[in-house]
Amino acid sequence: MTTSAEKRYMSKVAELGCCICRNLGHGPTPALIHHCFYGAGKRDNHFLILPLCPEHHQTGGVGVALHADDKTFYALYGSEIQLLNQTIMEVMRIK
Repeated sequence: MTTSAEKRYMSKVAELGCCICRNLGHGPTPALIHHCFYGAGKRDNHFLILPLCPEHHQTGGVGVALHADDKTFYALYGSEIQLLNQTIMEVMRIK
């Protein structure tokens, strides 16, 4: 079950727009939530999330989308830890 605090945080992260589009200078774009460090048997942590547009999340293909090829994605755009740190810092600025 998602708590009200988690819902508020996820909303703030989504409002940031895609972190990759912003880093590339494309400005704000609508974002989906990507849960970091998700694996078999692990519960989603709704505070360890990234805002990604559909293209950078799933639909952009290799070299663009995280779920198409995560190693290439991280090599091009930064590690999940780097992007997560950036996201947390940006959310803290909009409190």
